[in-house]
Amino acid sequence: MNTKEHFVVTIGREVGSGGHTVGCLLAKKLDVRVYDKVLVESLERQFNLSVSEIEQLKSKKKNWLADFISKVSPMPTAEALGVDPKYAQEFWRKVNTDDIFKAEVEILRGFAQMGSCVITGRSGFFVFRDHPNRLNVFITASMPNRLERVMRKQQLSEESAQALIDGIDKARANYIQRYAGVSRYDLRNYDLVLKSDGHSEEELADYIYSYIQSYR
Repeated sequence: MNTKEHFVVTIGREVGSGGHTVGCLLAKKLDVRVYDKVLVESLERQFNLSVSEIEQLKSKKKNWLADFISKVSPMPTAEALGVDPKYAQEFWRKVNTDDIFKAEVEILRGFAQMGSCVITGRSGFFVFRDHPNRLNVFITASMPNRLERVMRKQQLSEESAQALIDGIDKARANYIQRYAGVSRYDLRNYDLVLKSDGHSEEELADYIYSYIQSYR
């Protein structure tokens, strides 16, 4: 991946692996925007975007997405580093909503057209599979470490944390299998796979950053 040209870094991650935080830190190091479910869902909720409505907007104004982002107040940031317990339930709803997936693909590709960026989650490896200058990263962790992080971040019991992890894992696996036609655990989807056990989010972000710089 060449950082001197327009690029996209996608961060796939297991809940409780710290991957979302890593994506945010990496974006700061690369001095680019980071986009995640918080911003995508904020746009969907505030503007009730459907794929047909997005197409109409794109036909009327080239920078439609930049205008929409500037109107979101307050501007969603990637500071919500935990996992909302309600997310699993919302994710199940979205697994069966083809139109929402298509709208999200349009939004994500719109983000990338606006400039180099880091995208966490949202099946980024599949959405940008044909992008000429992209890096796909997947961050995993052992179950004990995932449990500890979710329990700490969400203040949940071990039983509740396990249920949350199991629900989100299953939902994400079904989601990607349905729309990408592949397993999210197929390592061929990614250029770089990291296990976060024993490493801080900052260390992982530094490693990915060094990996990217090695291509210069």
